[in-house]
Amino acid sequence: MKYPELSTFSEILPRLAEFDAIIDVRSPSEFAEDHIPGAINCPVLDDQERIKVGTMYKQINAFEAKKVGAALVAKNIAKHIEQHFLDKPREWKPLVYCWRGGNRSGSMAHILAKIGWPVVQLDGGYKNYRHHVNDSLPGIAPLIQWRVICGTTGSGKTRLLQTLADQGAQILDLEEMAAHRGSVLGHLPSQAQPSQKMFESKIWQALRKMDFARPVFVESESKKVGNLRVPDDIINTMRASPCIALELPLAQRVALLMEEYSHFVNDSDALNTRLDCLVSLYGKEKIQQWKDLASQENMVELVTELLAKHYDPAYLKSINKNFPNSTNALNLKQNGISYADFEGSAKEILRHMR
Repeated sequence: MKYPELSTFSEILPRLAEFDAIIDVRSPSEFAEDHIPGAINCPVLDDQERIKVGTMYKQINAFEAKKVGAALVAKNIAKHIEQHFLDKPREWKPLVYCWRGGNRSGSMAHILAKIGWPVVQLDGGYKNYRHHVNDSLPGIAPLIQWRVICGTTGSGKTRLLQTLADQGAQILDLEEMAAHRGSVLGHLPSQAQPSQKMFESKIWQALRKMDFARPVFVESESKKVGNLRVPDDIINTMRASPCIALELPLAQRVALLMEEYSHFVNDSDALNTRLDCLVSLYGKEKIQQWKDLASQENMVELVTELLAKHYDPAYLKSINKNFPNSTNALNLKQNGISYADFEGSAKEILRHMR
């Protein structure tokens, strides 16, 4: 075999696990938007260098830009070899890619191959990977045996999902992947949402590892989780699947939400900012009443009102419209929110699945 080997992502995928490293040589901002799962970022041009060379291409000419770019690329590749690769043995096998499989990944792959490593360059680069994700998700979705966990806000759907995973079940936690809890108050102040492309990469990576002979548990999400859109084929197949309805007494739902939204319990200003998003639905007077409850730290009353006035009516309207199989769902009534309570429900579900 002559190296660097040039292969498309479809050709590489069956042996993706064979690579000792997946090296994304694009700029840090490109990498942050999305990348092949498991890749490390070793940019041959950082963001400012890429702008500099690109500007020279447009304002001067390609030859001058290439000279400056080559010097920067050579310097950066040398730095990466010294910092990351000097300890790698001869049989170390990396996969290298850039945006389109052109000069940036070609330069890195050429030098690594000259050293003697069996390097593979991704033909078509990240764009080829991205096309693969877009093309494969529609085909994967109908292969999944979805089991949709339904339940009003605060009933513990996410906790049940996580407990099912502890019991060895397959789950797809879209809210975790989206870094959002899926409601107007679902924003996580300590964590930004990923890009749409990164969200889809996470879904693709999770689903491609699933055993299609076993069910996959998922929450009854909306089409959007925060600012991110669940791919159409995924949401459509979910909505046509069997449901499991989790019920929890109101007092326990309030207690659970107080735990899960502690960042709002401890920061009424942040909560009031999010409540402003509901003005168009309930008017300024009602929102001010809710803000006053938050400012007075009367959180139990506020959460109870939000459930009764906002969340529960919205849930009932949405679930009946979007998840028709919820009418004949497996019903689980749970009285507490301890781990043992959710473990009991998870075991009951798995017994029912046999």
